[in-house]
Amino acid sequence: MSLLRNFLKSDLHCIWKFSYNLGWKGIIGFNKFQKRKMKGEIFPAFQFISVTDDCNLSCQGCWVTKEGKGSSLDLKALNKIITESKRYGSYFYGILGGEPLMYSDLMTLFRSHPDCYFQLFTNGTLLNDKIANELKMLANVTPLISLEGNENVSDIRRGSNRVFERTIRAIETSTSHGLITGVAISVCKSNIDMALSDYFIDMLHSRGVVYVWYYIYRPTGENPHYELALSDEEILRLRKFLVDGRVKYPIVMIDSYWGADGEPFCPAVEGLSHHINPGGNIEPCPVIQFSADHINEGELKTVYEQSEFLKCFKSEVNGLTKGCILMEDPQWLAKFATDHHAKNTSNRSDLYEHLSSGSKICSHGSCEKIPEKSRIYRIAKKRAFFGLGAYG
Repeated sequence: MSLLRNFLKSDLHCIWKFSYNLGWKGIIGFNKFQKRKMKGEIFPAFQFISVTDDCNLSCQGCWVTKEGKGSSLDLKALNKIITESKRYGSYFYGILGGEPLMYSDLMTLFRSHPDCYFQLFTNGTLLNDKIANELKMLANVTPLISLEGNENVSDIRRGSNRVFERTIRAIETSTSHGLITGVAISVCKSNIDMALSDYFIDMLHSRGVVYVWYYIYRPTGENPHYELALSDEEILRLRKFLVDGRVKYPIVMIDSYWGADGEPFCPAVEGLSHHINPGGNIEPCPVIQFSADHINEGELKTVYEQSEFLKCFKSEVNGLTKGCILMEDPQWLAKFATDHHAKNTSNRSDLYEHLSSGSKICSHGSCEKIPEKSRIYRIAKKRAFFGLGAYG
């Protein structure tokens, strides 16, 4: 019951939308995805959409780079993606940026699809009472607020001032309005001690947070900061913390790296999820910024089915690693994109050069296999839980 305490304190309408739009429809959608996959058909169970590359922060390791005026998907394009995806049982969407709260039509998007559920990836600095109240009325959105460390670490990681204070205020604003609120942390060398501590979990739980989502820091973008990347030992430490924490802490703990038996996986390689960037380009995932397909090339199902780029990416990476190919072999990724005439969608002219000379670093793929101890998590990971971990 303690695991559900903060969830049950949420607004009743929000609980209903979460349970039905995400829970029940998510299970059905995941089952449809599994059946499609068995028949060799291609359409992801979940999609992650970056609505804009505008942002008010400048974070270490961020993959988003914009040239001049920022790019954004128009509302018509977003409605096309979602309307066509519903035909195949997809009702869950991760909304990313940049900072999605800078996208002017965001609430209109959420309002246009009351039968869907959205996970709003936000740095929280723009999340005020007015926005929180709108989200409460809509009830089909869970804010996932990034918290990257303590007072000192947050300012360095996010490239701004008083970020920790502003993030905590956003968390409190979200939970005080009854929103089902999550916190995300990209675990790196500068914040690992905080991230894997009783203090961190207690701080979040005491403020009404329902779930915490752990990422492994991936050096990318204009300022990758390879020195922040985790070692094999630190990734193993993270994995053990998650497995033990799921039977210890009164908060839901999410990762997007390991299955029920501790086997590593890549959501993009599994075909479980893909990413659509602000220009409408379809990418394997947000950090692999190459594309040979666009949402305007036809009906979305047909675009996915006919994508040789995505098909070859899945088959070839599957033969190389179960971890993150960007981290483990950036040189291979650069060659693969060149060989398949993929478009560089990063807005960085030096992307190929950066990957070709990039450092190979540890990813979750080499971590010791540690099965889940919690029966609830084992069942959820096998049947539905990957939906919330599809972003990778």
